[in-house]
Order: sequence, then structure tokens, then C-alpha cells
Amino acid sequence: MDQIIEFFKHLINPSWIIEHGGLYLLLAIIFAETGLFIGFFLPGDSLLFVAGIYSHLLSESFFHLPFLVIMTLVALCGVLGNMVGFWFGKKSGPLLFRKKDTFFFRQKHLHQAHEFFVKYGGGAIFFARFLPIIRTFAPIVAGVVGMETKKFMFFNIIGSFAWVFSMMLAGHYLDKIFPNLKEHLELIILIIILITTLPVIIKLVTGKAKPKEEVLTNNTEDSDPSL
Repeated sequence: MDQIIEFFKHLINPSWIIEHGGLYLLLAIIFAETGLFIGFFLPGDSLLFVAGIYSHLLSESFFHLPFLVIMTLVALCGVLGNMVGFWFGKKSGPLLFRKKDTFFFRQKHLHQAHEFFVKYGGGAIFFARFLPIIRTFAPIVAGVVGMETKKFMFFNIIGSFAWVFSMMLAGHYLDKIFPNLKEHLELIILIIILITTLPVIIKLVTGKAKPKEEVLTNNTEDSDPSL
């Protein structure tokens, strides 16, 4: 049991993931965080930033691939993760909103993603990429409300590539500008977490989720063609 707990602690440590899991674990985590509701706790933003800093290590761990190819592979995993979440949402439908809370699943996260999706429509799939927790549940909600598949894929692809390339390129080039960046990774990761989670925290404190009955009613209606 202690070993399992220790492993989960490592999974929220971006530096450990890159140094011990290389590109393989990076791809798996990005896939899980962007489409499987059990991956909402994973460190997507900080992980991508640190991956940019350790770009040479990632390249060595996977046949010395160019950094551009590595970023593309990561972005594709983000696309596939969202596709799985979208498919799951379509299949599960309103039943998901009746699911009881578990260790890996919280109703409040689903309702927050639903509100975010209703507010921004199709663009929510793009914007959600840059918001922890929301990005995990947004594709699921898109499937639940019956978003058009082609429109979903458009925002899914451009959102994934924009998120992955911006975060990894930022880490890659900032490391070149500031050679001692690796010595301050813990502080940098903390800052990234605070910046990216601040909108979610504000929403939790000031916002109120729709009543469950209203959400369930919305999800049993016909799909909105404008989504």
C-alpha cells in the first residue's frame, strides 16, 4: 500500500516523471489527463513546461527524435485523450450526472465543466486545454450534450497543439535564456500551478453550479445545433 501511495506522489511530480518515465510516461499522462476522468489530478501544465526544459533528455529516451516531433506526439496524445472523453460522454449521457462521487470522480468537477461549456460553446474545448480539471471533463460534457463531431474535432486539434506547443516551447526557450532554471523547478512548478488553477479556484469560491435537476433536464433534450 505504501508503494502505491508513493507512486501516486511521484505522478504529481513533473521532474520525476520526465527523469524516470521519459517520453513514454509523458505521453500516457497527457492522454489520461485530457480524456479520462481519473486523470484530473495529473500535472498537465507544469509537466509540459518541465518537458520543454528536459527536451534533450526526452529525445534521448526515444530514439533521439527532434523536439518538434516529440511535441507533435504529445499533442496527438492530447487529441486522442479528448476523443476518448468525447466518446465516453456520448455513450454515458445523463447517467454520468447521476454517478455517485468516488475517489477518482467528483460531481462538482463535471458540473463546473458543464457550466464552462454552456458559457463558451464550441470554443470551450479550446479554452479548457489551459484550465486544470476543466480540460479533463470538457470533452466528456461535449459528448453528453451532443456536440457535432466535426466541430469538436476542430477545436480538439487546434486546442491540443496550441496547449502543448506553447507550454513546451516556453520551457525549452526559457531554459536557454536562464541556464539556472533547473535549480528553481519547484518554485516554477508552484507558480504555474497557482496561475493555471486560479480561475478554477475563483469559480469554486464565487460560482454556483446549476442544480442537478436542471443539468439533467438539459442533457435529455435534443442537441443544440449551435454547439
